[in-house]
Formats: sequence, structure tokens, C-alpha cells
Amino acid sequence: MPAFFAIGVLLDKSWNRCRFSSMNGWLLTAGLLAPSIVLAETAPAPLDGAKELQKALGQDKGDLSKLATSLLGKRGGNQLFYLPTHDEPATPAKWGFKFENIEFASADGTPLHGWFMKARGKKAKGTIVFSHGNAGAVGHHLGFVMWLVEAGYNVMMYDYRGFGKSGGVVDRRGMIDDVKAAFVHAQGRADLDPSRIVSFGHSLGGAKSITALGETPVKGLRAVVVDGTFSSYQAMAKVVAGQMGADLVTDELSPVDFVSKLQPVPFLVVHGTQDEVVPVSQGRMLFQKAHEPKTLFEVKEGTHGNSLVRDNGAYRARMLSWLEASLKG
Repeated sequence: MPAFFAIGVLLDKSWNRCRFSSMNGWLLTAGLLAPSIVLAETAPAPLDGAKELQKALGQDKGDLSKLATSLLGKRGGNQLFYLPTHDEPATPAKWGFKFENIEFASADGTPLHGWFMKARGKKAKGTIVFSHGNAGAVGHHLGFVMWLVEAGYNVMMYDYRGFGKSGGVVDRRGMIDDVKAAFVHAQGRADLDPSRIVSFGHSLGGAKSITALGETPVKGLRAVVVDGTFSSYQAMAKVVAGQMGADLVTDELSPVDFVSKLQPVPFLVVHGTQDEVVPVSQGRMLFQKAHEPKTLFEVKEGTHGNSLVRDNGAYRARMLSWLEASLKG
């Protein structure tokens, strides 16, 4: 029994070493370069042997996969998929932005925490509900949205259950319900126009929001944007840990099965061709499965965290034009 337990511990450590090595682009912070906000990506130093371990997992003939499945079960990797933290490296105030702490509850009563920033300008063009990527908490993802506040949009960002100051524990079904709760909260605010709502999700946040909005359409939703988002949980697990990863993760509630239900809301996919975390093929799959109206920004040389900031923000300008067109009428 001790030897059997030791193998299980080794497998768990191996999975975690791979996911941290492969997903190091998901730890994001914001930097300020006057007069506009830019994104600064922080990448932890590679773990010794992580690449070799990942390669070995990819070449596994099935024995390791069978052993891992027997130890952890076919759903054992679902919880290992997430990388929450509870720290707060920065708030919008650090960069000179006024903000409001918000508290609301998910459908099952789980308490959720987030921030609301009012648009700079006389009148907001709309309200963007931002669903952040996998690693960290809201304070790690400010660079993705502060430029939108400058561009005249209200922004609401929040943490899923188990992340940041939100309660509960990470759970795929629950986190999708958390996305739905965020939209309910936004629409219930008296200080914004509920008929001009935009969903913007990065990476995991895009995946959760596609499924949430596909399951439960939101009245007043005018546009959906995803950046660096995957189409399938199993496909991503295979990228990280080969067949063993795919065997440990189930694929229910994957965005590829819900993206077609977003119609007739305009849908924008942003994906870098050099995304080192989520292959661009995943973004292309989402775009292929979506119905019109849909748009694809395939950013040459873009990585997981910098597609919208490359080339002096060229694709930010394109996204703003796309948003204005989507919000007309």
C-alpha cells in the first residue's frame, strides 16, 4: 500500500508540474505606460525536467494513463484543471482607476466578489462583463480590461468560486453558474443600460462564458468576445499531459458544444498564431462551429496574453470598431 500511494503522489505532482510549465502564460499582471494601459505578462521560471516529463507523457503507450485513471478516476483531472489563487497583487486604484467592490451570489448561494469600474467619459458606450483566465485572481488580469474603461466602457470583472475573495471551491458546473450570476448582477444595476451588455472572456473565461450564455441567453447581450479560448477540456488536457491528461478529464460542458447557440449575437474570436498555451487550432474550431454573425482576428505572432496589445494595440483598435458596430441600433 505505501508503494501504491507513492505512485499516486508522483502522478499528481507530475500533472501539476506539467500544467504549471505549459500554462505559465496564464499569470498576468498589468503595467502602465502613459497614456495607455499595456499588458505585462509574467512567466515563472521553467521547472527542471518539466518539458522532458511532458514529452514522456505524450509518448506514453497507455500504461501510465491506465494507472492514473485507476488511482484518480476518469474525472480525477477535472479539479486539477484549475489554478486559483487568493492574493491581490493590485487593484484598479494602483493604476489610477476608481472602482467599486461588488458582492453577489451564484445560483447555489456561493458568495462571489468582483470589481466594477465606470467608463471614462460622459456616457458609457456599454458594459463589459469580463471573465478572466485560469490562473490567479482578478488582480492578476487588470491589463485585459483597463484600456476598455479608457475607451468609454463600464467594466465588471469578478472571481469564480474558489478564486480570489469569492467563496466555495472550484467546480466546472458551479463556475459556469457563476458566469450567469455575474450577468444577472450586471443587469440588475440601476446605473447602467441593461440593453448594452458585452461578454469578454480570456482563455478559460471565454470557455465558461460561451457555455453559460449558450445555456442561458442574456437579454440585452449585444456581443460576445473571446481571446485565446479553448474549445474542449479534453483537448487542452491532452496538450498539457498527453493521453493520460485526456483520460483524466471529461468533456461535458465544453464550449464547442454551445458556441452555435450564441446566434444571433455577434461573436468575435481573437487568437494568436503563436499561442503557447492554447493552440490557435482551438480558436479556429470555435469559429468554425459558431454561426453568423462571427468574426475571427487571427493575430500573427500573438501569444496567449499579448494578442490585443501587439503592434501598438492594432487589434485593440479593431476590436473597438467591431464593438461599436455590434452596439449600433
